[in-house]
Amino acid sequence: MARTAVADVMTRRVVYLPGDTMLDEAAQVMRDQSIGDVVVTHGPTLSGLVTDRDIVVRALAEGLPPQSTTLASIASRELIMIEQSAGVEEAVRAMRGRDVRRLLVCDADRQLVGIVSLSDLALLPTSTVA
Repeated sequence: MARTAVADVMTRRVVYLPGDTMLDEAAQVMRDQSIGDVVVTHGPTLSGLVTDRDIVVRALAEGLPPQSTTLASIASRELIMIEQSAGVEEAVRAMRGRDVRRLLVCDADRQLVGIVSLSDLALLPTSTVA
């Protein structure tokens, strides 16, 4: 069976929002774009990742007001990248090892080209993912 690369299963559309974006606005962007995450920026720099689950667990469940809580205040700061040519098995190992559900995907020049999520990998035939 042919090896499946991360590039074959990743989501290529990456949405970037500044860290000072309020959570309610970010949630609306996620809804409108049918996505579950946004990459948080500080100027030209990637500074974090926020998922729809983060908004619920880190903000709403803690009683933080979505109209005045910023993405930067709840973002996951550790950005874990994998190269798009890596196999999906490597992505699974990285997710398990770091206990994360998403990895940023980069090209050989370390430029962000997509995101691979646990749900992307779950859609693969079980024989593909070890």
